[in-house]
Amino acid sequence: MTSTDLHSSTDQAASSRGVDCARAWVVVASAFVAMFTVFGVAYSFGEFFGPMADEFGTSRSATAFFFSITTFAYFVIGIFSGRIADRIGPRPVMIFGAVAMVVGLLLTAEVSSIQLGYLTYGLGVGFGVACCFVPMVAAVGGWFDQRRTLALGLAVAGIGTGTLVLVPIIERVIDANGWRDAYRVLAVISGVLLAIAAMGAHRPPGSAATPRPIREVISGRRDFWILYVSSLFISASLFMAFVFMADYIDTTGASGSAAVLLGIIGMASIVGRLGLGALAGRLGILRLYQLSFLGLALSFGVWIVADTSYALLIAFAVVLGVAYGGIIALSPAVVAQLFGTVGMGGVLGALYTANGFGGLIGPPVMGKIIDSSGHTAAQWTALASGLLGTALLYRMNPQTESSGVPTSGHLQT
Repeated sequence: MTSTDLHSSTDQAASSRGVDCARAWVVVASAFVAMFTVFGVAYSFGEFFGPMADEFGTSRSATAFFFSITTFAYFVIGIFSGRIADRIGPRPVMIFGAVAMVVGLLLTAEVSSIQLGYLTYGLGVGFGVACCFVPMVAAVGGWFDQRRTLALGLAVAGIGTGTLVLVPIIERVIDANGWRDAYRVLAVISGVLLAIAAMGAHRPPGSAATPRPIREVISGRRDFWILYVSSLFISASLFMAFVFMADYIDTTGASGSAAVLLGIIGMASIVGRLGLGALAGRLGILRLYQLSFLGLALSFGVWIVADTSYALLIAFAVVLGVAYGGIIALSPAVVAQLFGTVGMGGVLGALYTANGFGGLIGPPVMGKIIDSSGHTAAQWTALASGLLGTALLYRMNPQTESSGVPTSGHLQT
């Protein structure tokens, strides 16, 4: 059999299972819109940071906790939303998340204290992201065999695009009408876009198979726990940029806009999601994943050197964005490679709780460090945390990805 015949028979087999078909690309588009919406909302919080801190008279640490609770909520809830989506499909889960996000944003626009905002925003946006991110990433993974890395890269490119588009819009709305009206605007945008996305949230073929309990899948799996702990440390670093960039620009007097820098992170992450995903076939998924971790950690060194130089701050945003995009695009592919795609939502949800703990711990700790010792000390802390996470990840052997673990079918141990 020739190479052409082999590829043809593989494509025909995939088509007979319903994967890699036209409907699969509809699911990718749906996932893109969902990611655009929920992460555009979540990562616009940096623009609310200053106005809310001023109105409520809260410290950096207390205000950052607003974002941390939300991040923790959507990553921890993700273990349940992913598991439920494995059983009933992604569409009803996404609809529930859309309602929660809209209600949460509208209630946050009315809060009279930062503590009440922890509840309304944390649960509203937390459920919104959790019900869209993990279920839709898992759905895309289940719809593809041959082009899974490309499809996942396109789907999660919505995260960077949402940051690029929505953050500058929200900055202008806050400047013109205040932060409360900005939350109302986000509620309307979220409701409309998530309703559109839900129409294309089709359940993957073969997903009706009953997945094994997550504890059985990860029990005794050293590779899962390496992924878990390394993700915790890298996420503790990552979220510092999204929470404190506007505060950094205001405090240091650097010329330029924090919203532009966050937009550049979003734009660069698109390059990372698509470009690094395309390289995965040459370098290997795990090796490229490790390099993405290293790039994200070292980006904080660029931030330290940048000081008030806006050109170097742009360089920091580009490096961090490309690396971050690579991590987001490759993490589901790593999970699919190691554990398979049936029940993938539950495994991804379990892994992403590490990001939740990193997001819960990182921003408040960085806020306390900034309050007591300044931004530079927090940047060094973020650099150290990122390098520690990277070092742990390098304990995984790249040969693991060619160990014969199937990329579809039931999860293996």
